[in-house]
Amino acid sequence: MLKCRTVWKKLAPLARASSTLCRQNVRRTGINNGKIPSCVPAGHMSTGPAGGGRDNQLYFLLVGVTCLGGGVYAYRTVKGDNQRYQERIDEISSRPHKQATEEPAIPVQSEPPEPAPPSEPPPAELTETPPAPVVESEPTAAAAPAAEPTAPQLEVVAESGDSAPAPLQFPSHTPYLLIGGGTASFAAARSIRARDPGAKVLIVTDEPVPPYMRPPLSKELWFSDDPSVTETLRFKQWNGKERSIYFQPPSFYISAEELDGAENGGVAILTGKKVVHMDVRGNKIKLDDNTEISYDKCLIATGGVPRSLQVIERAGEEVMKRTTLFRKVEDFKSLDKVSRSVKSITIIGGGFLGSELACALGRRSTECDLEVIQMFPEKGNMGKVLPEYLSNWTTDKVKKEGVKVISEALVKSVVCKDEKLEIQLKDGRLVKTDHIVAAVGLEPNVDLAKSAGLEVDSDFGGFRVNAELQARSNIWVAGDAACFYDIRLGRRRVEHHDHAVVSGRLAGENMTGANKPYWHQSMFWPSCKVEEIKSSADCGETACCSQSFESNASLNMLPILTVSHRSDLGPDVGYEAIGIVDSSLPTVGVFAKATAKDTPKAATEKSGTGIRSESETEDTAVSPVASPSPAAPAVGQKDEYGKGVIFYLRDKVVVGIILWNVFNRMPVARKIIKDGEQHVDLNEVAKLFNIHDD
Repeated sequence: MLKCRTVWKKLAPLARASSTLCRQNVRRTGINNGKIPSCVPAGHMSTGPAGGGRDNQLYFLLVGVTCLGGGVYAYRTVKGDNQRYQERIDEISSRPHKQATEEPAIPVQSEPPEPAPPSEPPPAELTETPPAPVVESEPTAAAAPAAEPTAPQLEVVAESGDSAPAPLQFPSHTPYLLIGGGTASFAAARSIRARDPGAKVLIVTDEPVPPYMRPPLSKELWFSDDPSVTETLRFKQWNGKERSIYFQPPSFYISAEELDGAENGGVAILTGKKVVHMDVRGNKIKLDDNTEISYDKCLIATGGVPRSLQVIERAGEEVMKRTTLFRKVEDFKSLDKVSRSVKSITIIGGGFLGSELACALGRRSTECDLEVIQMFPEKGNMGKVLPEYLSNWTTDKVKKEGVKVISEALVKSVVCKDEKLEIQLKDGRLVKTDHIVAAVGLEPNVDLAKSAGLEVDSDFGGFRVNAELQARSNIWVAGDAACFYDIRLGRRRVEHHDHAVVSGRLAGENMTGANKPYWHQSMFWPSCKVEEIKSSADCGETACCSQSFESNASLNMLPILTVSHRSDLGPDVGYEAIGIVDSSLPTVGVFAKATAKDTPKAATEKSGTGIRSESETEDTAVSPVASPSPAAPAVGQKDEYGKGVIFYLRDKVVVGIILWNVFNRMPVARKIIKDGEQHVDLNEVAKLFNIHDD
């Protein structure tokens, strides 16, 4: 068409000139004849007299040449298009054959596959895959129907010769994004789904496993009879029921690929993926593999990382190899293996985690020749939390479990010498051991603060959030990493299981529009081995739900407690605590004689639950029933403590309570702290807990 247009532009002036010449000839002929004819026959113009016939012949010649050229051009164009079309068809049809012959199939099989049985030749269609042989894991797979041409390309990884599965197809967007795979994150996911049944929730965790309970890692799993406990990760609860440490089985979750198209929503998990960058303005995150995921609402529940001692970090690589910072499933598996291959293990830390591990390994020392040492800077076990008289009492209980206790121990240096670790204390004492377990608390994981532009509290650490656990309009923080404003006790940060459950649940509710402030006073449940007092019908294999963290020595900072915790510190003692329980605060203890039912086991069997945090509710005591019996006087030093209540005071106001062998009274304790009133006689307050009931 372009050529025709060009030719026409050249011929048009000649055609117009010829037409003008014809009209002039006609006019001239009329003048010569004496008049202008009213009608000029068409044949007169073409066969007129001399003077115009030659020009007309030239005009018709040019028109004829133009028509002939146009016809030739059209013919050649159509013929060329047909030829190119056929070549394109042939190229497309032969493309699958080229892929089959030029690109080797992956994975490579050690033996050649059997050829496919003969079949009828496929029709020449663009969508049909030619019967090229495909290498499969089994020879019989060659007879399977041919797949779409693009399907194998999604599964083949050209860089590797291993038979790796197809890479995960991450959702590019999710309404609810939860960063972290711990207790707080799972509690938030469950809360979101409860309020928004069709919600689509994506959890991103750098751990290779789905959310699980950390407390059993330091206690129940150590007392299992199953030799494959490190693989099964199953334990017995106090009520005798067995369960896994995982909150839910794999069937509870949906795959990340299915999340976008899930009609009823669901919870999906990306394991082994770390969030390395957070774009708050763009509402998106970047993973360590450069994958980007956008979100509508986001929860940061990154938890904490275990602290180490500077003297250990400076000691060199060999000392670090022989040191365990206990926190995750991998740490439990590693320490279990170490405990079966060494002769001595030293635990540094006198908090709940250190005491739990010391007692657990102390039990194992009776089965094998293992020396277990626990050292801490305080005068007694759990000295930062318990009053001195109770700390001394629990220290004796730990010793009875076969643990060598070294108190008031400040580590000066650690060196590796003659295949042994030598721990030099500041007072000159020297301890030789094979392995060290550092249980000295946590540091909140705030790696995302810089890229996200979120504020980190300079006093308590952690992401600074308001009473609704909100850091931005669509970003919340829960668990160990949250420094929140408590409407009763002010700004603080808490590191334990119950707080992770409560704050995660609250964050999930607020992400769905609840706008609730945080007022819940977290509790913990450390307890000693459960045996019925003076009863031969003990449970035999003990199991517990434990979680521990170090407390903070500062009066102005909330001690880091534990929740759903049972410590085997003695044969028959368990206790629950709530609020600020710091041994530096003034305390008042009211005790009574214990009975066989005043044990963690009896309380667990009565409630029918094995995990304290699962039965703990938001209920508060409205009208607690006081015991008609007179209260016992406050107790100072005693050799035995049956059951009782310890009140922690600040400005004559109760800010913390420990229930010693008193269970199922936490709503009462929570209400006392929430009211924030001064009490003249705490003996009368102790009646609310019915500690004198038989």
